[in-house]
Amino acid sequence: MRVSILHYAGPPVVGGVESTIYHHARLLTGAGFHVQVIAGRGEPFHPHVPFHSLPEVDSRHPEVLEVGAALARGEVPPAFYTLRDRLVGRLRPLLAESDACIVHNAITLHKNLPLTGALHTLAEEGATRLIAWCHDFAWQDVLYTPDLHPGYPWDLLRTPWPGVRYVVVSADRRGKLAALLDIPEAEIRVVYPGVDVDAFLKLEPETRRLVGELDLLSADPLMLLPARITRRKNIEFAIRVTAALIPHKPRATLLVTGPPGPHNPKNVAYLQSLRDLREELGVTDRVHFLYEHGPGGEPLHVTDGMMADLYRLSDLLLFPSRREGFGIPVLEAGLVRLPIFAADIPPVQESAGPFAHRFDPESDPEAVARAIADHLASDAAYRMRRRVLDRFTWQAILRRDLIPLLNEVMEDAPSGR
Repeated sequence: MRVSILHYAGPPVVGGVESTIYHHARLLTGAGFHVQVIAGRGEPFHPHVPFHSLPEVDSRHPEVLEVGAALARGEVPPAFYTLRDRLVGRLRPLLAESDACIVHNAITLHKNLPLTGALHTLAEEGATRLIAWCHDFAWQDVLYTPDLHPGYPWDLLRTPWPGVRYVVVSADRRGKLAALLDIPEAEIRVVYPGVDVDAFLKLEPETRRLVGELDLLSADPLMLLPARITRRKNIEFAIRVTAALIPHKPRATLLVTGPPGPHNPKNVAYLQSLRDLREELGVTDRVHFLYEHGPGGEPLHVTDGMMADLYRLSDLLLFPSRREGFGIPVLEAGLVRLPIFAADIPPVQESAGPFAHRFDPESDPEAVARAIADHLASDAAYRMRRRVLDRFTWQAILRRDLIPLLNEVMEDAPSGR
């Protein structure tokens, strides 16, 4: 499918709309769509996304500003029609091969009314299917209404255009747009903006690879066990806790970060026993030994930077070690506000004091799993984090909202396009 995205400005201009354009373009391209961006300001920002600069699309273009000043006075100067028709001529060939064009704001905002008029002309021609992505509504903003007047072209901003799909960024905005256009709310799609987890958390490239390969953003909860694979770390207990947690949290995932301990050849056999236990308990896809997930199947060395990433990505520390000299992971977990579920051994008592959930490392794993489930059920920070990861990442929005919307537009497109 061929998709155009159009706005007054595009990346790398800083702004909420420009950020949305950037993420939509890169994610749709990654999903196999052919995307082009058309904007008055900006520059190429992705190697596989053509960027078309049309200066007259810019809300700050001198001709646009001059025409806008006359329009604000209630005058429609001849230059409006000249500029509108020029934009029609320049946009028509760019949109001719597009199955859909996402237009940000220009259909409900007055910042470039010649562009609004040009898009209306192209919509009537059937040049492409327009998706009006509406962030702001001029006719409902007291700062803008003094510059608006009855009639053409101002009424284009408060009139529903036939054949155009309307999209807003929140349910609140949907209600306001439905009232403005006098159409049912059901005819307006809500597609949220999102967050870029990788960029916001500043994840290392190798961590990003692991997140994608192991689908770590869907893990619920993601439990971190920072340890070399040695028997005193009691990793089998953590695997049993994970298995016992699955009935409560089917996406529970355990990450064991270290390789087999280097000083005892029996540790390789211990790793194999852990693999066997993982398979026996049916949690092969829920327990990951990161040592086995290096590029090209090579052993993975988890760097300090990656370890910090994993703490920030995880929902809790699971630390069932039978013996420790001190237990630095408890301190690291505390530093990033990670809930701590740890063996009740003297070093943990000393480092964590009363601020860890402690358990007997020889006790019933099911009891620990229930304690974890009970804690998560009452932890507002965890639940908010889960809400963001499930609903508000750009990847989730792409799968749940954006691709289905574009597929619907494609199905509705006139035959021959």
